[in-house]
Amino acid sequence: MYLVLALTILATLAEGIGIVMLLPLLKAIDGFDSGETTGVGAALQNILDRIGIADSLLGLLLLIAGFFLLKGAFMFLAQGYKAYLRGQLMRELKGRMYDDYSRMSYQYYASRDTGYFTNLINAQVQHFLTAFTSIIQFSAKTLMAIVYIGVALVVAWRFGVMALVVGGLIMAAFGVLNVYVRDLSRRSAAEASVLSKLMIQSLQSFKYLVATAQGDKPRKQTLKSIHRLTGYEIRSGIAKAFTSSVREPLIVVAILAVVIVQLLWFNQPLAAILVSIVLFKRGLDAILQMQTTLQATLSKIGSVEKVQEEFERQRQVREPEGGIEIGPLEEGVRFESVSFRYGADQDTVLKDISLEIAHLQSVALVGESGAGKSTLVDMLTLMLKPVAGRILIDDVPADQIRLSSWRRQIGYVAQETVVFNDTIANNICMWAGDTSSDEVLMGRVREAARQAHIAHFIESLPDGFDTEVGDRGMRLSGGQRQRLFIARELFKRPRLLILDEATSALDTESEQEIQKSIDELRGKMTVVIIAHRLSTVRNVDRIYVLDQGRIVEQGDYELLRNDESTRFAQLVAMQEL
Repeated sequence: MYLVLALTILATLAEGIGIVMLLPLLKAIDGFDSGETTGVGAALQNILDRIGIADSLLGLLLLIAGFFLLKGAFMFLAQGYKAYLRGQLMRELKGRMYDDYSRMSYQYYASRDTGYFTNLINAQVQHFLTAFTSIIQFSAKTLMAIVYIGVALVVAWRFGVMALVVGGLIMAAFGVLNVYVRDLSRRSAAEASVLSKLMIQSLQSFKYLVATAQGDKPRKQTLKSIHRLTGYEIRSGIAKAFTSSVREPLIVVAILAVVIVQLLWFNQPLAAILVSIVLFKRGLDAILQMQTTLQATLSKIGSVEKVQEEFERQRQVREPEGGIEIGPLEEGVRFESVSFRYGADQDTVLKDISLEIAHLQSVALVGESGAGKSTLVDMLTLMLKPVAGRILIDDVPADQIRLSSWRRQIGYVAQETVVFNDTIANNICMWAGDTSSDEVLMGRVREAARQAHIAHFIESLPDGFDTEVGDRGMRLSGGQRQRLFIARELFKRPRLLILDEATSALDTESEQEIQKSIDELRGKMTVVIIAHRLSTVRNVDRIYVLDQGRIVEQGDYELLRNDESTRFAQLVAMQEL
């Protein structure tokens, strides 16, 4: 930034000297009465006499042209470097924000909506860059005004003093408008976040809204938000238009007033007045552009504050990066009297949970919706921390473990399928390499697809594993997306496989095939299953029954099923009706 300002000063000085060179040029023109040559004019005349071009029109014209060419070169360098700085800042802001998002705690992520994050990293960062450019321009215009008025003070000091007074009055007069624009900016930034949230929600729910003819409700909300945002933008634009429209009239009126004062009261030489007029015009124009760029900065101040607040917040919610690098799971996972709640003012979701998931054992978590099964799994992946008790992995306390070393061992098939807008092969291997040239990698992809019982479907497609699945897998059925998801997790060869309602979207035949694959994994990896369909947990080693955040029963399927007094037996009976 300082280099931009230094180059701006050099460019302005070059232009200022070029303008002052009009004094000897006017004197050299035959018949032009420039008055007595004194002060800066005399000093400049002496310099030109020494180099022998004081009376040469061609020499003076070439010298003036040279200074203006030099000004152009300095301005080119300043603008080019400013563009470079903006690009670097964009990379830094967006890269840092994305990096922060990838490391934020799950609990913080769950407290926000997708629109909040996308609005920040796209729109608000872009406005931040606009504010950065504007503040550089404001600083540059400030320096230009100082240089122009400084040169004017040297040429005709009374002219320069009057320029300073007029410029100060103009900036003071616009103070109230600047406060108004800053307030509009903050409101606009907040409303942009709301609009982004509404737009994303509508697009993600598009199919449902169209199928049920309920699109008018979110549409009205979105249009209201657009209307509010439009109002802020219009008012901000009117303020900008006012500043731009009064600039030229103010300059003309100020120049005329100063010229009248110079001619009538101070009897300045005409040549000095003409040169001072040019410098005064340049200086006053720079002062008014200071106001314009300051207003442009203030119009984005809300975005700057939001970005800065988010960076500060991300420092507070970032997951810890240190800890013990644990090896492959060998003994198992143990919960000891674990309790959890999402906030200090909220009810406890899990209460005094004690369970053990032994290495290579299959475990099922069952219970009605809201019993705490998914929350327990979130704690198993260490996305949530207990408020009481502790979790041990191979007898190492979870709060001492490097999170990535544990999560790399986990395969997680969630209730909501995660499918990327790419080929089937890349969805399975997660861009582990070039499947078109790596036969070993492609062999693993095919094997994972076979285990997930989706290979036959994939091979029936015209493009096979190179088929593009569309945004969130829109070109696939729900069951196909689920099996593709399962194939990806099997490709990883995890030490712990979590199946959170993994067969919920499948037809009976596909569910049975997946169930066979899960049964085949017994003894090969540790498996944790969350299930509403209790028939899918018949072959697991141990079942934990949750009710209102507590483990109320545990045992194998037959033991719990045959005891009619158990909660598990009641749940099975309800499903058999």
